[in-house]
Amino acid sequence: MNKARDFKFDKMASSYDVGLKGKVLKKFYDLLIKRIDVRQDATVLDVGCGTGSVLKLINEVTNINGYGIDIEENMIIEAKQKCPTMNIQVSSCTETPFGNNKFDVITTCLAFHHFADKEGFARETARILKPDGILYITDPNFSVAIRKSLNLAFRIHRIVGFFAAPKEIEEIFSKYGFLLLSVCTDKYVQCIALRKAS
Repeated sequence: MNKARDFKFDKMASSYDVGLKGKVLKKFYDLLIKRIDVRQDATVLDVGCGTGSVLKLINEVTNINGYGIDIEENMIIEAKQKCPTMNIQVSSCTETPFGNNKFDVITTCLAFHHFADKEGFARETARILKPDGILYITDPNFSVAIRKSLNLAFRIHRIVGFFAAPKEIEEIFSKYGFLLLSVCTDKYVQCIALRKAS
């Protein structure tokens, strides 16, 4: 059986945040920054951090102890340049190098639908997020018909990816002690906040 193919972003790392793509990305970043609640000096991890844009934007609003992980090495290079004082490194989302109960806040922006093992990510998030810590998942918001069509196309073409509705995300994370706090949508963007139970 052929292994499912994954999207690769290394080749677009240097131009990821510019042009039309950058304008689309800004919609996701803006909704997350509007919704996120981060106290001064909080320990924040961005999973699938890409070029570090989310961490940089959060830090511009509130000074944080920022961490970022991504599986793409060229994205990490860009993120380290953008966020030179932060801890940025190559890592999967299911087996991170961090200790238990380390983070106050975890974010993932435009990455969750790419995660091949969403259960594994939920389990790892439950391990490294502090009790009462908040997870923010910002991802595309599609109609039921479009979401089902895209997910079917991914399966047929054996491409890693799955667009989840807020209810599906809540069901995954509830198994690991998370409570849904809010769902905010803005056209094609959704931001889901979940709290790890104390």
